[in-house]
Amino acid sequence: MPAPRPFKQVDVFTRRAGWGNPLAVVLDGTGLDDAAMLRFAHWTNLSETTFVLPPTQPGADYRVRIFTPGGELPFAGHPTLGTCHAWLEAGGQPRQPGAIVQECGVGLVRIRHGAGGQEPRLAFAAPPLARENPSPTLLARVAQALGLKAGQVRAAQNLTNGPTWLGLLVDSAQTVLACAPDFIALKNLGVNVGLAHVDAAAAATDSIASGEPAVTVRAFVPLIGVPEDPVTGSLNASLAQWLIADGLAPARYLAAQGHCLGRAGRVAIERDADGQVWVGGAVVTCIDGSAMLETRGA
Repeated sequence: MPAPRPFKQVDVFTRRAGWGNPLAVVLDGTGLDDAAMLRFAHWTNLSETTFVLPPTQPGADYRVRIFTPGGELPFAGHPTLGTCHAWLEAGGQPRQPGAIVQECGVGLVRIRHGAGGQEPRLAFAAPPLARENPSPTLLARVAQALGLKAGQVRAAQNLTNGPTWLGLLVDSAQTVLACAPDFIALKNLGVNVGLAHVDAAAAATDSIASGEPAVTVRAFVPLIGVPEDPVTGSLNASLAQWLIADGLAPARYLAAQGHCLGRAGRVAIERDADGQVWVGGAVVTCIDGSAMLETRGA
């Protein structure tokens, strides 16, 4: 028989409900099999749904499993911040005040909590990044599927921090915003694509303090059944690690994502003195209650 479980739906990378990236959070996922989790994630029809479980690794405050409508992810950024927000709001107490440790498929992820003002309330430590140059043939085919002209792609990298992205740095914000992908072609090519443009003038200022974004981002994710993701933590994390390391973006900046979907997501990026990149943003609760879930999905 279905049983009620504490549930929240939150909006991530925004201070205004309805302007970020929504996330469904089941705060007690104990006893649910994989099929039940996937069935509920498919039913919510959001880009991700998470299930909170007791930790299994020493030092973790909780464990989370992250599902898209099509399957499980080892890590994702907006579910990390959104789940942490929901867990804290529901009374979760971290072992160390202001520092939460989340266990997920990629291991332990550190989350900072407590900043205010223009700074994000929550920020996660970007997982280690593996990157390499894409093949010229694949890059040309992806550019064609995106409708990009020769010369509009300034740099490209394959980026893996759990999810894998083909990251493209393009010549202007207008190129990012005007892009109209052939999603079937992208899916057939087997790639999820992240587009980014760095505004040199805005990047020369403290864009987090001013609230004026220095980087424009879009994420195309046909491989998980979501053509375009509104605001994407894992992509912004990997883009930041690449662009900062190669001197293509400042060590601290604000990114904008979601405009083409009617959203206004804001992602704060900062590399600390130890070289760790932190990815942060605000989270607001939109729905608070319970969800009726069966323990078995089939």
